[in-house]
Amino acid sequence: MTWKFNILFVTACMIAVLIGISFYAHADSTPGAEPEGSPVFGVTLPPGYRNWQFVSIAHEEGEKPDIRVILGNDIAMKAYREGTLPFPDGTIIARLAYKYESSPQNNAVFGRDQSFVAGEPTNVQIEVKDSKRYASTGGWGYGQFENGKPNPSEKIVNGCFACHTKLPPATDLIFTKYSQ
Repeated sequence: MTWKFNILFVTACMIAVLIGISFYAHADSTPGAEPEGSPVFGVTLPPGYRNWQFVSIAHEEGEKPDIRVILGNDIAMKAYREGTLPFPDGTIIARLAYKYESSPQNNAVFGRDQSFVAGEPTNVQIEVKDSKRYASTGGWGYGQFENGKPNPSEKIVNGCFACHTKLPPATDLIFTKYSQ
């Protein structure tokens, strides 16, 4: 009977050690610091933003033509659907930009050049509504990210507000309208 007790005791000890190791490994793999934020505003990439709902899509011409998809968190989507302006605090809008490219494969199927698609990603821009924290910029904080890292240029990030401030105040400084 003693040998059964010894086996049971050793097994229980091994299980306790494995549980302890798994807790240590989990704690060790958890990020210790907040994600790096954008200059000026401190905006970070929100977790899960790529799974947010579709607001609209846009195409920009010019020096760096791109195609953009605009996504909104739950607070943004509720405001868009209800036509609530100004947007409430907690609204976050993400703009994902991609190179705008002709699609040789699709054009071959159609028999002429007519199809364009999103190519390589160029950047992600995030707008966060916090009327107290960002009072001097109409309640909005901005960030631009390339390859998941904030663009360190204060000039670029300040340029966001410089463009948005040209919009009529009735838009709450937001370019994108909800595409139903």
